[in-house]
Amino acid sequence: MNYAIILSGGVGTRLGLSLPKQYYEVNGKPIIRYVMDTISGSELIDGFVIVAAEEWYPYLEKQVGEIDKFMGFALPGENRQLSIYNGLCYLKNRIQEPLSDHLVLVQDAARPNTTQELIRQCLDLKKDEDGAMPVLPMKDTVYLSRTGQQVDELLNRSQLFAGQAPESFRLDKYLAANERLLPDKILEINGSTEPAVLAGMNIKMISGDENNYKITTEADLRKFENTCMEQ
Repeated sequence: MNYAIILSGGVGTRLGLSLPKQYYEVNGKPIIRYVMDTISGSELIDGFVIVAAEEWYPYLEKQVGEIDKFMGFALPGENRQLSIYNGLCYLKNRIQEPLSDHLVLVQDAARPNTTQELIRQCLDLKKDEDGAMPVLPMKDTVYLSRTGQQVDELLNRSQLFAGQAPESFRLDKYLAANERLLPDKILEINGSTEPAVLAGMNIKMISGDENNYKITTEADLRKFENTCMEQ
């Protein structure tokens, strides 16, 4: 079976809003609701858990409404990866063994344009594949600077890719990959797929979607608002 973890523990300070960006309402519903509707609307997803601060549980429960795929909440961790780990532990305690029978999809609460097709591709794994990550090729010339003050070398952009969410993983292997990093190394993780790569999991790359951006800046937010107005 396939499950999803929606990460909603961020505070979104860069936008300067009075509330975390995922709870900002666009066209009468919060950004996270767009994500919830997409996840719950997928025929391939059997259930999902939301990682969020406890103070937002009542609000989120109202947003969940009658969505029967909602399984419950997990608390955020000290960083993003610990939040993912908390979500994994919640799933481990709720679903039937063996864990090797299940896939988990990790999604950002502030990434409202993810398509059903992208979810399908993430979950379409061959037997020798342990997960999938959408990526975009680098369009600009990329340089390396060790000091941040001068250019040290030019990087081969044909070998560089920008990762997106959602990312999918075999639940048992991904949980073990995260547990290997406890208690301290997991605090150094910057990307969801990094623990999988460190553990030697076979993560395939699939074509990402330019429109599947994460709302991070005010420009991102206005872009999403304009898109919703046009629909």
